[in-house]
Formats: sequence, C-alpha cells, structure tokens
Amino acid sequence: MEIVTILLKQVLIMYILMFIGYMVYKKELLSDQGTKDLGKILLNIAVPAVVISNFCIERTAEKTAELFSSLLISLICMGLSILVSYLVFHKKDRIGEFAAAFSNAGFIGIPLVQATFGSSGVFYISMMIVLIAFLQWSFGVYTITDDKSYIDLKKVIKSPTVIAVAIGTIIYFSGIRIPTIASSVLSIISGLNTPLAMLVSGVYLAQSDLISMIRKKNVYFLCFIRLIVVPLVIMCIFRFLPLGNSAIKMAILLAAACPVGSNVAIFAQQYDKDYRRGIEYVCISTLLSIITLPLVMFLASFIL
Repeated sequence: MEIVTILLKQVLIMYILMFIGYMVYKKELLSDQGTKDLGKILLNIAVPAVVISNFCIERTAEKTAELFSSLLISLICMGLSILVSYLVFHKKDRIGEFAAAFSNAGFIGIPLVQATFGSSGVFYISMMIVLIAFLQWSFGVYTITDDKSYIDLKKVIKSPTVIAVAIGTIIYFSGIRIPTIASSVLSIISGLNTPLAMLVSGVYLAQSDLISMIRKKNVYFLCFIRLIVVPLVIMCIFRFLPLGNSAIKMAILLAAACPVGSNVAIFAQQYDKDYRRGIEYVCISTLLSIITLPLVMFLASFIL
C-alpha cells in the first residue's frame, strides 16, 4: 500500500509538470524548435545520465544475480506485451499494434520507478529499456512498415540509451570507482530527467487537438489494451514466475504499465504512416495513466 501512495504522489507531481509544459507552450514561452532541443537534451544527456549513475554501485553477487534476473524477466515481459498486441491488432491496426506493445518506459517509466523504488529500481529496468529500443527498431519497424528491409539494427546500437547501459555495465563489472565530481555531475544531470520529460509531454498535448481525440472510441480501446490488459497479463504470469524477487517484478511491471511510448508517432511519421493516430494514442493513454497506474500497482501489491 505504501508503494501505491508513493506512486500516486509521484504521478500527481509529474502531471503538474506536464500541465506547466502545456501552459508554457500555449503562452508561447517555448517554441517548436525549443521543444525539439529539449527533447534532444532529454534523449542524449538526461536519460543516459540516469542509467549510468544507477550502475555506479558496488558489485556484489546479489546485485549481479538481480541484474540477470531482471534481464530474463524483462524478456518475458516484452514477449507478453508483443503477443497481446499481435493477437489484438495484427493486420487490423499496425500503429495500434506498435502502440500496445511498447510502453513509455524511458520518459515516464524511469522517473516513476526511481521515485517509487529508488536507484535500485532503475537498475532493474535498465535491461528492459535496452530491449524496448532493440525491439522497436526491429519488430516495431516491421510492424509499422510490413517490410523487413527497413529494419536497421545499427540505429539500436548507436542509440544513447543502449550506449549508456553498455557504459554502465562496464563500470559495474569492472569495479571502476567514479570520481566524486563526475558522480555529482551525473546526479545533477539525472535530476533533469523528470521535469524535462514531463514538460515535453505537456507540449505534445498542447500541440494536439484534445477535443477531437477524446471523441474517438478506437483510442479508448487501444488505451484499455495498453494500460489494463497488457499489465494484467504480465502480472498474472509474474505471479507464478520463479525468477527474481518482488521488487524486481514490481519495478518492471510499473515500467510495462506506462502509457504508449512516443516513438510510435515518431516512427510512423518517419515511414510515412498515420503518425497522427500515434499522437492520439500517446496523448490519451498518458492522460488516462494517472488513473490506471496506481490501480495496477495497487492490485500488484496483493498479487506479487
């Protein structure tokens, strides 16, 4: 129950930040170019700093076991997400299939997990974030385009998050001691992650026609699958999974229960698909997650 209280408080804080981002854009205090620049800082600096800083811990047999457990659990989690999205949306709604499969584990998941479970929570979901990046650029691209020739795994390897996990893993297993100044810089930059992520999300909402979105029934069906069905399926499997501890499962579940990842709109636009539908899925699921995330974790506190 304590986890739910912490999560609810953090969700409210994040949505207040999102509202500030919404108003900042509406009042023309932030331009479209400024938003893009903030997004670049978030993707290329803040998120990697969060990931690396949470690998800067003393290597122990227990932590190493937890790292490998989180990798296996994340593989199962993503497999279930993809399976559900495939069964529900395959060949009916390509954008919906991508949207239901991949949560916003980076922008929204990391700050929520960090606030709820501390630095160890981010350590647990790091492998999941890498898997999401890999699967989006492979299975995700194929899902949207229906063409394997568009798959480019080089982009996965070069992505800032994957590089950050690679650096963090090297630091962890090598036992390298990070200088105090470097550690302080990482900590300060990491603190930018939550406010930047939510300000940018608020701007996305401000750029969208919310009234039109709210009237579309198909958007709510997608949100129901992404925010309720997928987490419940994962939760049920986790209940009987003889891997990891409750904290690892809860952290990964929280990341998996997050709203639609913004990459669905980015990928759809890049490959000349209906990116506006992707934006609708991202915006409405993000708004609804203020209700669904605490409910999912409340239920999980009794099951896991």
